[in-house]
Amino acid sequence: MVKLRIGTSCWSARAPTHTYPKLRGTHHADIAVVGGGITGCLAAYAFARAGFSVVLIEASRIGRGSTIASTALLMQEPDVDFRDLAARYGSARTRAIWTQSTNSVRGLTALIRDLRIRAALEDVASVYWTAHTRVARDLQRELDRRQRAGFGGRWLNPRALKRQIGVDGAGGILTMGNAQIDPYRACLGIAAHLRKDRVKVFDRTRVKRVRGSAQGVTIELDDGQVRAAWAVIATGYATPEFKPLAGRFRMSKTYVIATAPIDRRTHRNLGSGAMWWDTETPYHYSRWTADRRMILGGRDLSGPSRRARPVVLAQQAARLETDLVSLYPTLEGTAIDFAWEGLFATTRDGLPYIGTHPRYPRQIFALGYGGNGMTFGFLAAEVLLRTVLNRATDVDRFLGFSRMR
Repeated sequence: MVKLRIGTSCWSARAPTHTYPKLRGTHHADIAVVGGGITGCLAAYAFARAGFSVVLIEASRIGRGSTIASTALLMQEPDVDFRDLAARYGSARTRAIWTQSTNSVRGLTALIRDLRIRAALEDVASVYWTAHTRVARDLQRELDRRQRAGFGGRWLNPRALKRQIGVDGAGGILTMGNAQIDPYRACLGIAAHLRKDRVKVFDRTRVKRVRGSAQGVTIELDDGQVRAAWAVIATGYATPEFKPLAGRFRMSKTYVIATAPIDRRTHRNLGSGAMWWDTETPYHYSRWTADRRMILGGRDLSGPSRRARPVVLAQQAARLETDLVSLYPTLEGTAIDFAWEGLFATTRDGLPYIGTHPRYPRQIFALGYGGNGMTFGFLAAEVLLRTVLNRATDVDRFLGFSRMR
């Protein structure tokens, strides 16, 4: 019997840690990327392919921050419903944002396949569902808005919902064209290609200070420095070096459990493929792994806790296990092999901040992805490159820091 590995994601158990050298001495580059998660690696890859010299710096190990804690649902849909974004920014703007997000899923999956990275990439449908009849009517109106804006989707009645994902509910929106992946293997795979593009990759290299001017940026480290024309800050949220930006983000922790592998028959009866998230408070999200483990996450907590992290994680994992059995009674008694947490940042409108900030010359940011980090990470890499090349689109500029003051 496998012992529950609490505090360890199921991805870390399947792939070796690849160690890169620590940075020492002085290095020069066109682009210095701070952050070695999926966003930082994608940004480094995009800049290197465009002909820039690139140095990537990670404080811990490549891919072992928020990336390895991700459940890696590659979703076209932002965290906020089309209706809510349209109420804030208008239908035309919202449609442009959703189009960018849709293109990012396609672009990321195409890149993983083109690079032949073995990361259990799978095209899957997604279901956004509710257990409540009243909320189901709201979801049907949400689907209508999406369809009128030119996006796909199909309504699932209770019977179709049960057949699709194996749960009892009032209905949901089925969306084709989404995907799922092993996020850690994907990140390591992209990092491996960075070496082929002569990107200098360093881990276990902590940034002490970033100083920018009109001429460029200097990054001070424990044992050296990097001087570059631009610094890309791809840390996911505002780290202490950028404390004045912290007020734009709310930090939260999400909690995740993964079962032992499920037998094939039960797997088929429970939908055997589609990923989903619900409208509950607290909400849940779920997907299957390639070896038929069910992953269930949610029960997010905001702000600091007075209780010790291991205690909170154990409590939240126990609650998720109860939720799992409530959703899928046939899984009662199924072993839980992994339980872990992930730290992430959200913004007031549910969209990331990608771009420059007047307070920080020659520094360009990709922060605040919410629960859609893989999709927005690919989008960020493209936006950052276009910004440096002075080719930013209207949507690119909108995603910057000026949209909400």
